[in-house]
Amino acid sequence: MSWLKNVGPGVLVSAAFIGPGTVTVCTLAGVNFQYALLWALLLSILACVILQEMAARLGIIAQKGLSECIRAEIKSPVVKLFSIILIFSAIVVGNAAYEAGNITGAVLGITAIAPSLSFQIGQFTLNLWSIIIGAIAFSLLYLGNYKLLEKVFIGLVALMSISFIVTALLVKPDISAIFKGLFIPTTGTAGILTVIALVGTTVVPYNLFLHASLVGEKWKEPGDLKIARKELTWAIVLGGIVSMAIVISAAAPNLPEVTSAADLAKGLEPLYGQYATWFIALGLLAAGITSSITAPLAAAYVVRGMLGWQGGLDSFKFKSVWAGILILGVIFSSLRFQPIEIIRFAQVANGILLPVIAIFLFWIVNKESVLGKYRNTLWQNLMGVIIITITIFLGAKSIYTVLQSL
Repeated sequence: MSWLKNVGPGVLVSAAFIGPGTVTVCTLAGVNFQYALLWALLLSILACVILQEMAARLGIIAQKGLSECIRAEIKSPVVKLFSIILIFSAIVVGNAAYEAGNITGAVLGITAIAPSLSFQIGQFTLNLWSIIIGAIAFSLLYLGNYKLLEKVFIGLVALMSISFIVTALLVKPDISAIFKGLFIPTTGTAGILTVIALVGTTVVPYNLFLHASLVGEKWKEPGDLKIARKELTWAIVLGGIVSMAIVISAAAPNLPEVTSAADLAKGLEPLYGQYATWFIALGLLAAGITSSITAPLAAAYVVRGMLGWQGGLDSFKFKSVWAGILILGVIFSSLRFQPIEIIRFAQVANGILLPVIAIFLFWIVNKESVLGKYRNTLWQNLMGVIIITITIFLGAKSIYTVLQSL
């Protein structure tokens, strides 16, 4: 069992993208496009491995987080201020949207097996379940005793992940169609938002900050880089396989549309039969609450690093950041929007904001003053430029698609 000692931040990164957003977006991809968008997931997995390796290398060699390095390396006060505002905007908007998706995912699970609860405030109708989930996440974060509960939730998410892989085998999919979907990129105007959502749900921008900070706590020597690379590669590839399994499972039932957890559950009916709805409900609830805890914490780490705060996790300023993100998530989640659309919007927002964070990371890992001989090689730079170019293109095209539909 010595391999367990090497299990670290890479598993957390993988667990972060197996949440309500991944289940929802991958189900939508399978229902609406069958296997045609599997190539987008393959691209996302490769991009995730390459970018997270850069973040891990930065954390181990520099023994600093990404936000601390950006703050230290930008000398011009004007450029530093602009960069702080840009990163704040990306993290606050991205994490608030992501938090709304997490809370909505948990609510989607609850309402599959319990009645909807809402109340009226003036002209607004608020979803009471969103407020309850937000209150649970707030309490767990404030008290700081969420670790044991988090392990239980992660266990449920892992069980849900294994279930999708088994289901993908049970439905006996068309293997030739899967290979075609993996290696022949096809999409249309209708599919571009789903493509960017698949990227956004796999390569989560805040994970680049979180990973760089966490590896520095676990590994202290340059020699540990080999272990970190192996751990994150296996974890992300396994997470990607789960995402693909969800697409394959969702493509089998030939659903006309997906609007509820009961629809999401149809992909698991070959394995769980009439209990599939209960199973997906518990899985979404667990994934939603787990992610509702980690997303605000990640935002607080970023802000602390960018502003150079010295206080610990119990400081008022640190708590104010995660509380603000959590409150924004509750507000966005509780308004009268379709739950599936809120979750998809969160992933699209992350996909659009990804190039901003990736460019900052790319710049830092090329600085000799930060990484010395461990800075990016020519091959790593080539792969980084390709990934950033593709994400910028997809983000621009998705924005254009949205503007065209207005």
